[in-house]
Amino acid sequence: MKQKEFIERRSTFLKTIKDSSLALLASGKAPFKSKDQSYSFTVNKNFFYLTGIERENFVLLLLKSGQKAFDYLFIEEPSDYATKWIGSRMTKEEANQISGIPTNRILYLKDFDAFVSGAVLQDSRSALITVPRHLYLDLFRQYSMQKPDSLAQFDKIISAYPELRIKDATVILDEQRRTKSQSEVDELRKAIAYTDKGIQAMMSSVKPGLNERNLEALFEFSIKIAGSKGISFNTIVASGKNATVLHYENNDCDIEDGALVLTDLGALSNTYCADITRTYPANGVFTERQKQYYNIVLSVNKAIIEAIKPGVTGNELNALATDLLAQGLIDLGKIKEKSEVTQYYYHGIGHYLGLDVHDVGTYSKPLEAGVIITVEPGLYIADEGIGIRIEDDVLVTETGSENLSKAIIKEIDEIEAFMKK
Repeated sequence: MKQKEFIERRSTFLKTIKDSSLALLASGKAPFKSKDQSYSFTVNKNFFYLTGIERENFVLLLLKSGQKAFDYLFIEEPSDYATKWIGSRMTKEEANQISGIPTNRILYLKDFDAFVSGAVLQDSRSALITVPRHLYLDLFRQYSMQKPDSLAQFDKIISAYPELRIKDATVILDEQRRTKSQSEVDELRKAIAYTDKGIQAMMSSVKPGLNERNLEALFEFSIKIAGSKGISFNTIVASGKNATVLHYENNDCDIEDGALVLTDLGALSNTYCADITRTYPANGVFTERQKQYYNIVLSVNKAIIEAIKPGVTGNELNALATDLLAQGLIDLGKIKEKSEVTQYYYHGIGHYLGLDVHDVGTYSKPLEAGVIITVEPGLYIADEGIGIRIEDDVLVTETGSENLSKAIIKEIDEIEAFMKK
C-alpha cells in the first residue's frame, strides 16, 4: 500500500476528533510466553491503519488545534546490540517511506516523555499548539469490565495531567475502517487467492485415515509457499461430528471414511485477513444424505449473496438466512416448525472483514458500498455426525455485491471432479 493512503487516513482522523486534542496510539508488544520466549507479535490494527508499520513498541502521536495539525512517530533507536541479537531496527528513513511521516517528525522513544511534556502539555515557547484539553486513546476492551491496555501504557501522562479529558479513539477509527478503499480490497483479493491455494492443496491430499492436523499443516505450508506471511486466525479442520462444534480447533482426530471435512481458515496479505469455509467429503464423494444438507446450505449461501446491497442490514440478512435454512429442513423432514432450526443453526450469517477477521464497525447501520462481510450459513446435525458451513467474502458495491471468493469451488459436482484428479 502506498504511503499516500496512510497520510490520508491520519488526515481524516484528525479532521474528525475534537479541537485542542492529543491522540496517542501504540503499536503494541508481544506478550511474554515463557523463560526467554514471547508470543509472536501482532501489531495493533488501529496503529497499523494509520501508519502501515508493523513494529513493536512504536508510538504514534497526533495533535490538533485550530488550523494546526501534526503527526509524530516515536521509534526504537538502532543499536549494535540489537542488530547482532535480533536484527536491524527500522530507521527513520524506512519509517518515513512507509508512513509518509516526515523524518524530522520521527523521533526516538527515549525522547517521548520530554517531547510530550515540553512541546505538547505545557504553555511554552517550544509548544506546538495551545495546551490540549482532550486525550484520545485506543480504549478497546477484549472483555467487559476490563481496563484498556492504553490506560496503563500512558498512565504517566494521565496521572500527571488529570485535567485531560480522555476520549475513545476507537469510536472514530471503527467507523473509518468500516468501509474499505480500493487498495484494501486488493489486499483482501490477495489474501483470498492465497487461501484458495491452501484449500486446493488440502482437497487434493485429504483421504480417510489422515489426521486433521496433517491438513492444517498442509494449509499453512501452502499459503506461505504462495506468498502469504501466514494464517489470519487459528485454522479449523473438523471432520465428522467435530464439524458441529463451531470453533473446533483441536485438529487432532483421524478422518474417517464417509465423513465430511469442514475447513474454516484464512491467509494474510499485508495483515488483511481472508476468512473462507469449505466442506468436502474425505473420500471424494458426497453421500445422498450429505448432498441434501449441503444443497440447503449452498442455496442459502447464494441467496444471501444475491440479497446483499446498500441499505440492507445484517439483521435482515440473518433473518432471511434463518428462514431459508428452516424451510429447507422442513422440506427435508428434519424439523416440523421453523423455530426448531435453532437446534441446527446457531450463529449469525456473517461479520465484517478487514484488518481483523471479525473486523470493526457497527452492525446497527445498513450496509454501504465498500463494506466487506462474510456470508457463512451452516447446518450442524450432531445426531447424524454432519456439519456443513460454506463461507464467502463479499464486497458491497454501489448496485449490489461482488463475491470476492467466487473462484473457490463450492458446487458438489465441481468438488467431486476436483477430488478425482
